Order: sequence, then C-alpha cells, then structure tokens
Amino acid sequence: MPGPISEAVVARVDFGACVLLLEDGGLLGARARGKLMGPRKALGNTIVVGDRVRWEPTGTSGHREGEAVVTAVDPRRNVFSRRSSANRPGEQVVAANIDQVVLVASMAEPEFSRGLADRVLCQAEHAGLPARLALNKVDLAPQSGDAAPQSILDDYLRAGVPGHCLCAKTGEGLDDLRRACQGRRSLFVGHSGVGKSTLLNALVPRLQLLEGAVNEKTGKGRHTTTAAILVRPEPDYELIDTPGVRVFALWGIGPRDLDHAYREFRPFLGACRFGDCRHAGEPDCAVRAATDAGTIAPRRYASYVKLLSELEDERDPA
Repeated sequence: MPGPISEAVVARVDFGACVLLLEDGGLLGARARGKLMGPRKALGNTIVVGDRVRWEPTGTSGHREGEAVVTAVDPRRNVFSRRSSANRPGEQVVAANIDQVVLVASMAEPEFSRGLADRVLCQAEHAGLPARLALNKVDLAPQSGDAAPQSILDDYLRAGVPGHCLCAKTGEGLDDLRRACQGRRSLFVGHSGVGKSTLLNALVPRLQLLEGAVNEKTGKGRHTTTAAILVRPEPDYELIDTPGVRVFALWGIGPRDLDHAYREFRPFLGACRFGDCRHAGEPDCAVRAATDAGTIAPRRYASYVKLLSELEDERDPA
C-alpha cells in the first residue's frame, strides 16, 4: 500500500516531472499522477512552481529519493501569467501563490527598457499582485538627468510601485531589498542579462544560481535560468527565479482594459468627457489632464499610449 499523503511546495517543473520542497527544507523528485498530465504527457499549467501539492511515496515502506507521486494540487490564491510564445498563443502560468512581483531591470548592459517594465507591471496589477522595481547596475548609470536611476524610480513611485537602487556586485541596496522580501514569496522577473541570478546569489549567500554574461556583440543577455526555480533560504522567505525574457506578451489584458492595469490612472477613469475615452488624444481626457498636472508621470503616460497602439495592432493586424 502507498504511504501517507504529505504536502509540499513545487520548487521546479520539467515537463512531466517536478521537484518538491518539503517542510524540512529537503528536496524530492516526483512525477505527477496520470490524471494531472495533459494529452502530450506534459504538465502545462496544471502544476507550476509555487503550487501547494499533495504527494505520496511510491514504495511500500517510506520513500527513497526521487520516488514520489503528486496526487493533487491545492486551489491557487493567485497566478502570474504571460502569453505563451508558441504558434498557438495561450496562457503560460509562470508561478502560483505569490506575495509580490520583483521586476529586475538594469541601467546598462542592457539598458533600462520601459516598455518591458510596464508590461510586467501591468500583468502584476491585472493579477492583483503588489510589485516593486529593482534597478540593478546603478554604478553604470548617470547620476543626474532623466536617465538617472532615482528619476526612473520617482516615475514609478507616483504609480504606487516602490523601488530600489542596486548594485549586486558591490552590495549596494541589497539589505533594503532583502528586508522587503522577507516574510513573503517573491517572484523575480526581468529582461535577459539584467543580473537576476547574480542578484539572488547576493541576496542569499551560497545559493549559487547559474550566472550568465551579456553577449558582447548584441548587448543582449544570455539565458542562464531555463525554468522557474523556488528557493527557501529561511522560513517564510521564498524567492522564485525565472528565465530572462526578451519580450513579454500580456495575457488577459486588451486595449479596452489596459487603462485599469495602470494603477495611477484609476482615480481618473470615468471622469473623461467621453465614456469610451481611450486616453490617447481625445478632448477633455481626465487622464491626460492629470499627466499635464504632473500627477501621472509623463513617461508612464507615453508608455501607455505606445502599449495601447501595440495591443490594437495585435488585435486588428493590417
């Protein structure tokens, strides 16, 4: 007879297999029961990193390493998703049961990408997840002007997104970010090459996640993390590293509801002259007026208009 059913958190998923993080901090390889597998014998979105699952050993007298089967997945309290890049676009659940999203960006090598940053933050807002911005490699950035790290952070602070100036290699700002992550499960998301794995290694000594280098010819990062990985350095302190992305496609957000994914727009929605205002040049637009008054950061508004145009083009290609 199988052993007693236990609970664990999914720390990694690879097709039909996964690694479970046990209550005592140990790791256990497991496979999923057949009813949880998709038609291609892959888990897809059925089991993802962060899921709370029930498992049982496959032996008759306890379990040996790698001999466990996942029998059920507990209901999720939230998910962070993106649109898959497959030929048939669909939802790709990145991780589940998250307390906050940490968007990791760099000031150079590669340069800060406002478009990608705002897409990730929109997805977090759509999922109802708090987010914060971690600007890495600030030692390579100008210290004054619009391109200065603090100027960028100020724009996002007006949007309700707290931020951190960081240098993973020197340790600058790490203590504040570590305190912001303790007691939470934090999902780290970012562009390829921004230093997510380096940052996590600095936050958690001896973690030794694989670090990568920036492609010298293109300036773009090389992927080093190939699947989401959850680690628990101490009780109630969990970090999820994810593969670096070159593009981030939104899931569940279209041109008609994009404005709701910009948190700082919400106090002004419904106050425009036209009920179907797109906030992209219409007269008597309350969002545009708030931008002109400085309540909404002009660069965030410009990013919204650009993203709105991209979403409209995706929905109605020429």
